[in-house]
Amino acid sequence: MHHDNPPGRIKKRVVLHFPGFEPLDAGKHRDRYERTALKTADLWDFKADVGPLHSDGRNHYFDVDSAGIGWRTVSRVYILDHNDLVRKLNGRPALQRLACGFVSAARVIIEGGAAGYFRHAWRFGLFFAFPFALVVLALVASLAIAASPWWLALSPWYFLLSVACACAFFFRLFLPWSDRLFTLHLFADWELAVAVASLDQSYLARWLDECAASARAAFDEAADEYVVSSHSMGSSIAAHVIGMLIERDAELFAGKRVVFATLGGAILQCALLRCAEVLRARIGLIARAKEVLWFEVQCLTDAINFYKCPVVALAGHPDAPQPRIVFIRLRHMLSPERYRKIRRDFLRVHRQYVLDADRRVPFDFTLMTAGPRPAGALAESPDGARL
Repeated sequence: MHHDNPPGRIKKRVVLHFPGFEPLDAGKHRDRYERTALKTADLWDFKADVGPLHSDGRNHYFDVDSAGIGWRTVSRVYILDHNDLVRKLNGRPALQRLACGFVSAARVIIEGGAAGYFRHAWRFGLFFAFPFALVVLALVASLAIAASPWWLALSPWYFLLSVACACAFFFRLFLPWSDRLFTLHLFADWELAVAVASLDQSYLARWLDECAASARAAFDEAADEYVVSSHSMGSSIAAHVIGMLIERDAELFAGKRVVFATLGGAILQCALLRCAEVLRARIGLIARAKEVLWFEVQCLTDAINFYKCPVVALAGHPDAPQPRIVFIRLRHMLSPERYRKIRRDFLRVHRQYVLDADRRVPFDFTLMTAGPRPAGALAESPDGARL
């Protein structure tokens, strides 16, 4: 193939990807990216070679060499995952995870987050309430089992049996069953959301500093374009990290083409909490950075995003440039069989932003991060993704 790129096409790109709250390390994210990229390349008739993961203890990255007729693009993809935080939160005893999760839920309510969710995106409000309501129902059922000797007027000795049955129901039946709905995983998600909003956990502050150092090193590389892609919870973390870089060096992006793409963005999950002053300030810095093109990718079918919400305005910056919103429709992206299979799995639907499509559609994650056209074309062009 001839690879003398035409004007306006990207030869070298640097990508900083902030994944969502998933129990996947950088290696697993790289493997998923490869599976997605190979399917996308086949769909769009080009070649994509995803290299091995390189790690130096702090930075994790891999290279993607994509080529088609008349073009070639090399992208270096840095994975700034928070799997260590996920493991830390999910690796504790069940009782501790339950207690900390309910404390986090109470903080979300007290800090005004829950009211904000139902005001601006009621389905996200239901997403917040779901795991806690489910566990409360299970606890009520357990208490009813434990109290059964009392309302059956049985001998107090039966309380020994009823309490044992109640514990067995909750810990041996309910909790294992609830794993299929990722219930305690969602408890941990809300713990991290509160920590990201309040910045009151020392482990998170240290981790954000490490991410900022990794991101700064990535921006020091020469490239035609720098893409900061973030998914779900990763969008709040990305906003902290990129905002920190701007705070420390206002000229860092001078002369660079920087794109900030928030996929299924849940920045407001954290930013609507009253304690998130620092996060909201950093959102404003990013929105006002003239070198940064920010766009949001949203989907009506996805309950875990703030559909049609003006993110920057709701974060307290109505006078700042607002991100362009790019809407996607899963029914148009996927085959009927695949769509029917996933449409009732809200977490699987939420992951579709970073996965391959079955049809050529205006938004494609692989083309945004490894294709020849500038990533910003997805927001600026009505036909979106194309080669």
